[in-house]
Amino acid sequence: MGKHAAELFDVVVIGAGVVGCAVARRFTLEGARVLLLEKGADILSGASKGNSAILHTGFDAPPGSLEVACMQAGYEEYMTIAPNMNLAILETGAVVAAWNDEEVAKLDGIEAQARQNGVSDVRRVTRGEILRREPHINPVVKAGLFVPREHVIDPWSAPLGYLTQAVQNGAEAVFGAEVTAAARIGNEWQIHTTKGEFHASFVINCAGLFGDEVERAFMGTASFQIRPRKGQFVVFDKPAASLIRTILLPVPTERTKGVVVVRTAFGNVLVGPTAEEQEDRVHAGVDEATLNGLVAKAAELVPGLANIPVNAIYAGLRPATEKKEYRVHMDGERGYIALGGIRSTGLTAALGLAQHAFRLFGSAGVRQRPPANPVWPQMPNLSEHRERDWERPGDNEIVCHCELVTRREIEAALEGSVPARDFGGLRRRTRACMGRCQGFYCSARVAEITAGRFENPLSVGVSHE
Repeated sequence: MGKHAAELFDVVVIGAGVVGCAVARRFTLEGARVLLLEKGADILSGASKGNSAILHTGFDAPPGSLEVACMQAGYEEYMTIAPNMNLAILETGAVVAAWNDEEVAKLDGIEAQARQNGVSDVRRVTRGEILRREPHINPVVKAGLFVPREHVIDPWSAPLGYLTQAVQNGAEAVFGAEVTAAARIGNEWQIHTTKGEFHASFVINCAGLFGDEVERAFMGTASFQIRPRKGQFVVFDKPAASLIRTILLPVPTERTKGVVVVRTAFGNVLVGPTAEEQEDRVHAGVDEATLNGLVAKAAELVPGLANIPVNAIYAGLRPATEKKEYRVHMDGERGYIALGGIRSTGLTAALGLAQHAFRLFGSAGVRQRPPANPVWPQMPNLSEHRERDWERPGDNEIVCHCELVTRREIEAALEGSVPARDFGGLRRRTRACMGRCQGFYCSARVAEITAGRFENPLSVGVSHE
């Protein structure tokens, strides 16, 4: 039995991906006594760690859907809270680029859908306008649709900020706590995990790639089926950032939004994702043929990328289901909400989904008042377009020279309200070992600094997540 065994929480959130972190934050700020349970060693251990980091307007989401409503509510809340939490926004805008007559013919429909979704500042742009804005892209581009408020964010600092604010305002989080069984006894849930037993009036399932299995554990059956969809990405080295300043979006197909070319907040250029169905919910492997295809596609769209080395390759899994829409529902009598099937738009929609979940929940289940003066944590900046820690005064030993990560940043990531609990978590908090050498030169120093901190210690030659 852990220290929480006898405590009755208002809400237990299952899963510390971006949605779970946002939900924990919202319910805490509304006054609920919140516990977050995550089976991984750290936040973002599942689907949330691999995405394209775009803050979407919802211009191309299904009109009238919960998805577009949550995306737009999430977008607005992010823009509101980002200055208070020192969260980055790289203002890029986006162009839906049409490369042939068939794609040009689809632009009117995309524009009409955007306006139906309330994104009224979209506008058609000519080939000449696109080339003036992006002189390095392939001049065969024919036309496009400019979406000025599509931007890029740091996809890891944002959810870390959400959970940090939740914890600093009274929430608790337990890691390595995989749900093994659950039972509804009277008006409360008895939740058995690998870290002990917990009790809650309400449960919110934000388990991502395992959302259907978690629902089955709580409800006996699952109302949706997770069908993992893999997306592979390539990351070009930092000189690539001079070749593009606007997100390049393809004209989407029925099945996928297609391959995107986007500057990252970290000074690289990202190309991807693919859309590949698979059964495995844990392992997202990369393959040479697909990655070569992404590199070739990138060079086709932005020819100068052919001369830029690839910095990194990775793959992420999206928790798609047998239907396209979000799988959100509530059983009020049994105290259960599912936020399932949240795919590539989850980074943007997370704050909106948290708002929606609280509306479903209702304030009747909150036993205490919201904090009168909530704590607003200041998140460290990893974005290249803003001042980095290495530029500040003090003893700034540079540990990772590719990404200019200081010892001070690494030590700070190992402390605090939500400290890094494994190597992957440390990398996402600092970008150490994520540069062009992928830790070849700095792994030994990082291992020294983190000695005794992780359950699985870092050693030179470690396989990087």
